[in-house]
Amino acid sequence: MTHTARELAEFLQARLEGDGTVTLAGVASPERARPEDLIYVESERHRARALRSAARCVLAPDGLDLPGVPAVVRVGQPRLAFARAAAWLVPAPPLAVGVHPTAIVAATARLAPTVALGPYVVVEDGAEIDDQVQIAAFCFVGRGARLGPGCRLYPRVTLYPGVRLGARVTVHAGAVIGSDGFGYVRTDSHYEKFPQLGTVDIGDDVEIGANTTIDRGALDATTIGPGTKLDNLVHIAHNVRIGAHTIIAAQTGISGSSQVGSGVVLGGQVGIADHCTLEDGCVVGAQAGIPTGKTIRSGQFVWGTPARPMEKFKQQYAWFARLPELAERIRRLEQQR
Repeated sequence: MTHTARELAEFLQARLEGDGTVTLAGVASPERARPEDLIYVESERHRARALRSAARCVLAPDGLDLPGVPAVVRVGQPRLAFARAAAWLVPAPPLAVGVHPTAIVAATARLAPTVALGPYVVVEDGAEIDDQVQIAAFCFVGRGARLGPGCRLYPRVTLYPGVRLGARVTVHAGAVIGSDGFGYVRTDSHYEKFPQLGTVDIGDDVEIGANTTIDRGALDATTIGPGTKLDNLVHIAHNVRIGAHTIIAAQTGISGSSQVGSGVVLGGQVGIADHCTLEDGCVVGAQAGIPTGKTIRSGQFVWGTPARPMEKFKQQYAWFARLPELAERIRRLEQQR
């Protein structure tokens, strides 16, 4: 489906300069764009890329001159406007249409009329699936699980019994939500399993990356707040609580009973031990390690293992880089004694 530059400006509530009849059918980078693709430019630094592009419509901020471009849509935040325009111009294709004849749905499961189930989906007893939910092939929805309206489950997602997803939650392929937490009690001779009887509560508009795992609470719930985004290969242990609009990059692991606030940013491969607290708005750099019970204060930017404030880390790292030189100086001084 095609749109025009004028329709795009109306959709974005933005100001159009130039030819409103320019047609749009997709989005692309400036270098790969065709004439009917939309591109964006954020600053003077990238202006030349836009001018060299074949695209005939550009999202750009006020004051950035783009001579020769047939249609310019003026927006305050071009990158954000581009993301919204992309979803409008190129909506996500359906994961499933209708209920596939190979899907297995328990008699006591409750499905809204608009639910779509792909091949070999299994829905167990007591599960509740709301309007406009799309579940792709080979997914498993456990006993008593609940999916809010507009959720999308990509192939081979597993929802254990009792898991609850809010509205518009996206779960990518291979994710496992609600598996048992890693909880054991030591005896004189062996380990015995501590009960893992809680659940997982996922808030609205959460996105969960491929092959991510989220454990159920031991006796309570593991919770993820609305708007939070998890990358691929993230592990969330039992009883962890994560606030709203937090970002967690790939291969991060959060150990049991840790609390992560709202608006937190965790870089890739961050390791968080058990019973830690990360307050609202803190930032943890990639590969940082946070020891058991440590608190990262609101607004702090920490890095390293053990994690420490960024300024302190940089000071210490500068000395670490000089260790070979310092060692040689010490060796020479010892020889002079």
